[in-house]
Amino acid sequence: MKLGVIGLGYRMAAVLECLVKADPDIQVVACVDPSPAGAPGLSRARIGIGTMYDTPDRMLAAETLDLLLVGSPNHLHLEHVRAGLRAGVRVFTEKPVVIDENQTFELAALLREFGSDRVLVGLVLRYASLYKDLRAAQRAGHLGAIASIEATEHIAPYHGAFFMRDWRRYQRFAGPYILEKCCHDLDIYASVVGARAMTVASFGGRKSFIPENAPGHLSNAEREMYHRKPSGWMASDHVFDGDADIIDYQTALIEYANGATMAFHANLNVPDQFRRFCIVGSNGMAEGDFIRNYFRVHDARNGEKILETSYAGHEHNHYGADDQMAFDLIDHFRTGTPLPVGVLDALEAGLTAIKIDEARRTRRLVDLTESWQRFDDALGSAACRAEGGSV
Repeated sequence: MKLGVIGLGYRMAAVLECLVKADPDIQVVACVDPSPAGAPGLSRARIGIGTMYDTPDRMLAAETLDLLLVGSPNHLHLEHVRAGLRAGVRVFTEKPVVIDENQTFELAALLREFGSDRVLVGLVLRYASLYKDLRAAQRAGHLGAIASIEATEHIAPYHGAFFMRDWRRYQRFAGPYILEKCCHDLDIYASVVGARAMTVASFGGRKSFIPENAPGHLSNAEREMYHRKPSGWMASDHVFDGDADIIDYQTALIEYANGATMAFHANLNVPDQFRRFCIVGSNGMAEGDFIRNYFRVHDARNGEKILETSYAGHEHNHYGADDQMAFDLIDHFRTGTPLPVGVLDALEAGLTAIKIDEARRTRRLVDLTESWQRFDDALGSAACRAEGGSV
């Protein structure tokens, strides 16, 4: 299987390592990246990156690829996915697929032309064991009709500092923070609810990574902590007094089309981090934490705990989901086995995040009815929508 890469950053290098582990016969035959930050890590893993090209068009014209992997900064995803589709190549793109509403509709129109099965997406939480167990409990009837969800994605200060130093600190490159970092979460909870978000409200801002909170004299341990996670393109050493325009905390309220609701909270400066949920249904409640590695289900009728599971995952590989995603992608190519998530799921989660941040910026309740109509019109048919949906 021959792969080409556009954008070889740290994340794409990690994905490639997992893919080669899943199938040692995989070859990276070509790459486009003026400064491939992930290349040294692949070299240490004895994975080559093939021929370096200066433009995607030249690579796509010269190479015969089985799969194009797009790991470029988010604002370039649409351009690079389009190039792959027009070259007749299947594309895997990292999340978020696009950064704003107009790009969402542009990509939807491309999927109408080329088919949503031509684009695969790295919404990796759908591959996590905890998520699979949650959906199994739901299918078994332990939750019943979903009424409400409380969920978080809280990251540790070292990870928050990375966002303040990385190219992701600029919304023009990454989109709003809740899109860049939390589209995973919005996707999995929408899949549990089984409906689109229809009305959203949100509040947030910056209170942690601001000049007033900068330590006067960083100890070596503090300096190591705030710079632990490396950055590549557009890297900065400034954590508290840089030029980032993203926020560092946000809350959102979502009402779905079927009446279910969710309260979601994100924060970039949580020392004892967690990524947990509590899902309450007519038959019972499920709670879990991707970082603290537990899952529990209680029955609403008698209060008994009917399921309890623990895991051994770690955040560095998305709780084991990176390896599972690589295995499933290879299996999909070999046998056609359906994947648990599609590009349409990713676009729906992304559009939800984009409208959530619009609600924050405008300080108003935002109705998504018109946005979904434009999205569906761009897709063009119910058949196209059905291809990517695994809700």
